[in-house]
Amino acid sequence: MGLSSSAPLEIHNARLSQHNRHYTEFLYARQQRHGMLYRDCQRLVNQDRNVFAACMVACGDADAMVTGVTRNSFDVLDQVTRVIELQPGSPMFGLTILLAREHTVLLADTLVHVRPSAAELADIAIAAAAKARELGLEPRVALLSYSNFGNPAGGDGERVREAVALLDAQHAGFEYDGEISADVALDHPLMRQLYPFCRLTGPANILVMPELHSANISAKLLPLLGGGTAVGPLLIGLACPVQIVNIGATVSDLVNLAALAAHDAIR
Repeated sequence: MGLSSSAPLEIHNARLSQHNRHYTEFLYARQQRHGMLYRDCQRLVNQDRNVFAACMVACGDADAMVTGVTRNSFDVLDQVTRVIELQPGSPMFGLTILLAREHTVLLADTLVHVRPSAAELADIAIAAAAKARELGLEPRVALLSYSNFGNPAGGDGERVREAVALLDAQHAGFEYDGEISADVALDHPLMRQLYPFCRLTGPANILVMPELHSANISAKLLPLLGGGTAVGPLLIGLACPVQIVNIGATVSDLVNLAALAAHDAIR
């Protein structure tokens, strides 16, 4: 990170912090009607580092947060969202960046929704496209399925087709299409040959996955098979900058997400 010593760093310890009472009252105000007593909030602030750090960010004592090295991502997400609310009008989801030799592809949702509805898929597509533009990519979104434009008919592809219809109704300002299989979405000559009516003008660079199972498995499997480097998942949709690395993350993973969290903090 370019630091020659730890002198410029501030180190905060929940056991010694003078802000714990303020953090406890902040958390209690959010959770008192969700089954938590004051003493429950006090215990979490004093003993849970993720809750303590999230309170620091939510109360303006820190600009961003990176966590997850030693705890399951889904458990960490539950702890963080007890403290930090969602950004109004934005879905919460995970966006993994796959850096391959020839192109960059974004995968969503790799963290939050187990089986997103058609409306949630449409919202994820819109938010992922906005994030892609922030990262300098012109979005071409493929809403993935095992089927291509109704073949084979029926099954879960209907949910993806509904999401595309919702994007049509909203006049989304980016390229998108679906339902479409992954091989066709990424192979533009094949797409042109088989489905010349497809709206995408090039290979997709955002893949909206139909379920968390396929999204999370793909994001973790491809880099291990030589498919490039995975960054993330980036946590999108919280009111404050928070990023959750995968358990056992490397120093490089931490630095990458710290940089992205800092970027979100200064936007």
